[in-house]
Amino acid sequence: MSDKKVSVEFVDDVALICIDNPPVNASGVAVRQGLVDALEEIRAAGTAKAIGLYCAGRTFVAGADITEFGKPPMAPGLPEVCDILEANETPIVAAIHGTALGGGLETAMGCHARVAVSSAKVGLPEVLLGLLPGAGGTQRAPRLAGIPNALDLILSGRHVPAAEAHKMGLIDRIDDGEPRDVALAAARDVVSGALATRRTCDLTTTPDEAAIEATAAMVAKKHPQLMSPQKCVEAVAASTGDFKEGLALERAAFMTCLASPQSKGLIHAFFGERAVANIPEKKAQARDVASLGVIGGGTMGSGISTSALMAGLPVTLVEVTQEALNKGVATITGNLDGAVKRGKMSAEKRDAALAMLTASTALESLGDVDLVIEAVFENMDVKKEIFGKLDGICKEGAILASNTSYLDINEIAAQTSRPSDVLGLHFFSPAHIMKLLEVVVGENTAPEVVATGFALAKKMRKVGVRAGVCDGFIGNRILGHYLKAASYLVLDGAHPDQVDKALEGFGFAMGPHRVGDLAGLDIGYMTRKRLAATRPAEERYGGAIADRLSENGWNGRKTGKGYFVYEGRETLENPDLNGIIEEERTKAGITPRSFGDDEIVERYMTAMISEAVRVIEDGIALRPVDVDVVFLMGYGFPRFRGGPLHYADTIGAAELVKRIETYAAEDAYYWQVPALLKKMADDGSTFADLNKGK
Repeated sequence: MSDKKVSVEFVDDVALICIDNPPVNASGVAVRQGLVDALEEIRAAGTAKAIGLYCAGRTFVAGADITEFGKPPMAPGLPEVCDILEANETPIVAAIHGTALGGGLETAMGCHARVAVSSAKVGLPEVLLGLLPGAGGTQRAPRLAGIPNALDLILSGRHVPAAEAHKMGLIDRIDDGEPRDVALAAARDVVSGALATRRTCDLTTTPDEAAIEATAAMVAKKHPQLMSPQKCVEAVAASTGDFKEGLALERAAFMTCLASPQSKGLIHAFFGERAVANIPEKKAQARDVASLGVIGGGTMGSGISTSALMAGLPVTLVEVTQEALNKGVATITGNLDGAVKRGKMSAEKRDAALAMLTASTALESLGDVDLVIEAVFENMDVKKEIFGKLDGICKEGAILASNTSYLDINEIAAQTSRPSDVLGLHFFSPAHIMKLLEVVVGENTAPEVVATGFALAKKMRKVGVRAGVCDGFIGNRILGHYLKAASYLVLDGAHPDQVDKALEGFGFAMGPHRVGDLAGLDIGYMTRKRLAATRPAEERYGGAIADRLSENGWNGRKTGKGYFVYEGRETLENPDLNGIIEEERTKAGITPRSFGDDEIVERYMTAMISEAVRVIEDGIALRPVDVDVVFLMGYGFPRFRGGPLHYADTIGAAELVKRIETYAAEDAYYWQVPALLKKMADDGSTFADLNKGK
């Protein structure tokens, strides 16, 4: 059996080139060299009047070979291959099925015509990795589709359906059939003259200065910290000039972006989402989950139910009262209607999803489901009572899961006779939109139950991250620690608005006080009260200001007032906040001082990193990358910074230890150097090393 990735077939007066590099026909070096060799073979034969290029398997070239990322480039490079395709004397038509993404679409644009099956999609998603198309995409796309379409394609990274791509001009026609048949028919049409061909480089881009200027302004406003979107606009703007000069500008911009910390952070995030699936239980056989039970029709329960229904899973929703049940069903219906409006599903699929929803006020209705997710409010006694009842109701082999955000899964599991079937499935709100799922593994949770949690995450199009048991698991444990740093900053002299703006300048979508207002300040208030009895005497209390807000009934957006005042879409200053802050500073005997934005970011991030290291030390997270993915997917951490521990490597362990030791002069209890971080500072190791098992 040949291991060649590219093969040639001659049919009458046409030649067919087939790329066969499963699973996604990535444009690795073997494919690139194979294309060059195939063209030489066809040229030597001298019989072909047209060439059809297609791919075996489920897709056209779906992008670069990710195993080559971070390694020295291997010739021939994709830019060179695209130029060779374009310069070929015998016309080449690309037949696209599945997806043609990144280098795949650039390969197709290097051909002389493009046809696609109706289900195909194309895109240039390099910007999502902090890059820009680097094999002529910024020069060929505007020549084929115009500047506005090219800018949309390149800056959004979206997958464009074949019909839309045809309308843009990226695809010349749509032909349905098997890829080989489509390629053969298209090549024959090239020979007969029924399908026109041309070299994309010979086309002229129509200037559109208004589109360039408007897009540049949008990028500067929306992505002020990011380099690659700006470089994308500059490269597309250059497409109105000389083609070779445009390619040179594109290549220089690509190499600049590739070397940037932003691209390294985004590439780390990309790989991280895949790395977290590598768990100790990965070889265990997941149980079949053909039906789901959800207890609780509130915000979380209805969101989880919506997500499951959208994934094609039948759901039985249970609530205590008919009124609460009706409200839950109405919320789910509204969520699905919203998905239709956003184009995420058709009206027919929404109706089919709702038909899979069963609503009940009886726990007994969960007797035959394969997996139950409890999503009631955070009260241990209530959860223990529910699990005790489920133990007698649910069938043998059914998995019992809690959506708890903080509570001890082992204590909950102990209420059942089947602790091996119990785990935590911590969804994030809104659960039908947020992609993170912490899979919390108890001391008795069976490996196949863990594997089932990850299989469910995949089916629901979420990223599962394995977490151990502690208060708050990975994300909320770290959150609870660094929010104290934000509270101390405000008590010591900073203003909540200044703290938020400094962190938004760092890249967070919202600062901690705006996030608190959005989530509801009562949640943090209840958590602080729950943990009050366990708070060490030597710990400085930072929750006094937030407590005052909640005790006044000012719990954020839902009450119209919190750290800020909310009137419609406007966020305004809370006129009562400064008085509360001053009173609490006086009570604590604090003389306020000023903080610069850089110091705010440094303290906040150092606190986050410190607790993240302790989470690794304690075995709550398997690796640094697991922490990174939790914060990228669930806590609004700026993706281009790669996650807290990837970002920590850009600072260095020695500098982090130095900061903590400096801050400890003010508060030796809060600012403690984790042993692992001290070791890393001493031996020069990094979190990237830990991810590699070094």
